[in-house]
Amino acid sequence: MDSRLEKILLEQGKKAREAARFLATASTTLKNEALFAMADSLEARSAEIIAANRKDLEEGKKQGLSAALLERLTLNEERIRDMAQGLREIAVLPDPVGEVVGMWKRPNGLDVGRVRTPIGVVGIIYESRPNVTADAAGLCLKAGNAILLRGGEEAINSNRMIAAVIAAAAHKCGIPDGAIQLVDSIDREAAVFMMKMNDYLDVLIPRGGKGLKQAVTENASVPFIMTGMGNCHVYVDEFADLVKAQEIVFNAKVQRPSVCNAAETLLVHNAVAEEFLPVMLDRLQKAGVEIRACERTRKIVADVKQATPEDWDEEYLDLILAVKIVDTLEEAVKHINEHGTGHSEAIVSESYGNVRYFMSAVDAAAVYANASTRFTDGNVFGFGAEIGISTQKLHARGPMGLQDLTTTKFIIYGDGQIRE
Repeated sequence: MDSRLEKILLEQGKKAREAARFLATASTTLKNEALFAMADSLEARSAEIIAANRKDLEEGKKQGLSAALLERLTLNEERIRDMAQGLREIAVLPDPVGEVVGMWKRPNGLDVGRVRTPIGVVGIIYESRPNVTADAAGLCLKAGNAILLRGGEEAINSNRMIAAVIAAAAHKCGIPDGAIQLVDSIDREAAVFMMKMNDYLDVLIPRGGKGLKQAVTENASVPFIMTGMGNCHVYVDEFADLVKAQEIVFNAKVQRPSVCNAAETLLVHNAVAEEFLPVMLDRLQKAGVEIRACERTRKIVADVKQATPEDWDEEYLDLILAVKIVDTLEEAVKHINEHGTGHSEAIVSESYGNVRYFMSAVDAAAVYANASTRFTDGNVFGFGAEIGISTQKLHARGPMGLQDLTTTKFIIYGDGQIRE
């Protein structure tokens, strides 16, 4: 990596560490004032943000980005208002820092407690969606953390503008410069270098697909929380309400196919396949969805593509859906646990027993009964926003809100006790 870029990153790390020490004891009032100011500034400078975003969209079209990826990248006044509203919602949420998780007295008279405390410096590497810049910065600020942001090449102009706007607004309120910083480089080596910044980053949160996941797994020495990769399934059980199932499947696939909680695979019990699949697949195809199906499905609906073994593991992020017929609930669960990414999985069934089995047997961060996978979202779950959706089990799982951006420490009050 270029030595100049390495020097810049190290300097950013130092500034972030200094800012984190300030934020660890910053008042809730100060943090909230900064969040409201950041929100107001986003709206006030929306024209500049949209102009920067337009450059990214034009370049993205030249580079041949898919329609789904361009949709993820697009900003408009409504989406900027949503970003600002997200910051305001974070501001009114309870401050997790200093929350007493528990307190107890020991026989020797010591009062032992556990309280929430900031993690310190959070690094995030993310792709496509520039709204993540504001969401991640807002959450980290409220939780008392400094943040180092590294977005994707496709959103560099949008991220530059958003980061500059919110950092300046926060600074005017008294937040240190190093609290919100963008790694202003499209060099992939910058991302790899972040993965090894152990002296400055306390945790790394990657949000992206297989390529980013592989790069982090191979290179990171900084502790990381893997987020964002979603190969999500909807299973239509033999006891499903098929009208309900049709609406759930359509929403899970079509409502916003470019996001990680969209469905990528449809599993259908053989007992209802002949009734359900012709109607369902016709509706999906009319909405522009390409169907890649197993051989049994193609015997019922002929005008669909043959699925390959790779399709069962694919996160399309597009109007493409893999379809497979299964003979049992257990077969559906086995398929999900073998091919899913631990993100969001759904069953449509009126059988209480089948729902209970599915909910307990499926290994995922969010498991749904008779609802779309599209609801896996920090805002929908009441967190204000999310920094990512963790698909691992430590230290957080599912949409990560404020509490997931803290750790805990023990506090012990004594009155002269010594250990003998």
